[in-house]
Amino acid sequence: MRVLVCEDETIIRLDLCQLLESAGHQVVGEARDGAEAVRLARELEPDMVLMDVRMPELDGIEAARQILAARQVPIVMVTAFAERDIVQSASEAGAFGYLVKPFRQDDVLAAITTAQARSAELADARSEAKSLTEALETRRIVERAKGMLMTSENITESDAYARMRSASQRTGQPMRAIAEALLATLSAPK
Repeated sequence: MRVLVCEDETIIRLDLCQLLESAGHQVVGEARDGAEAVRLARELEPDMVLMDVRMPELDGIEAARQILAARQVPIVMVTAFAERDIVQSASEAGAFGYLVKPFRQDDVLAAITTAQARSAELADARSEAKSLTEALETRRIVERAKGMLMTSENITESDAYARMRSASQRTGQPMRAIAEALLATLSAPK
């Protein structure tokens, strides 16, 4: 996995990098402040981001928001503070994991594995929601076109659908394209 490490404390940043590389991950960049983290995330497109909460220029939570606004990537927040409001803010920003310093290698690896799995689940859910939304919109358009065809040709619903299906098969166009063409034709002023 390609990881961007964002930590202002040099020793901790180096420890994280060494820990990740020894586990077989590739550290593609290191950011020392939040603004650099946002820039590097955009340029390097990592598979995972480890982000310190408190960093100069731009705190980690706001940096995470900006990174996620541009591109969905799993982010694990790293901090010395386990305060409830910080954890809540990190979660609201879109972080998929939270590590409290000091941490062990197993803690880091478990957090990034979990974050990666949750991110994949969210991406699948978003994809499914988009697919369902498109299917509903197609159905709405087809039903509207079918209704207009029934009215304009004084035919039954099954006849209107059969004509649309036949046109789709004959032209190789999807039903939605046929329905949209019908709507444009039947809605045009005469």
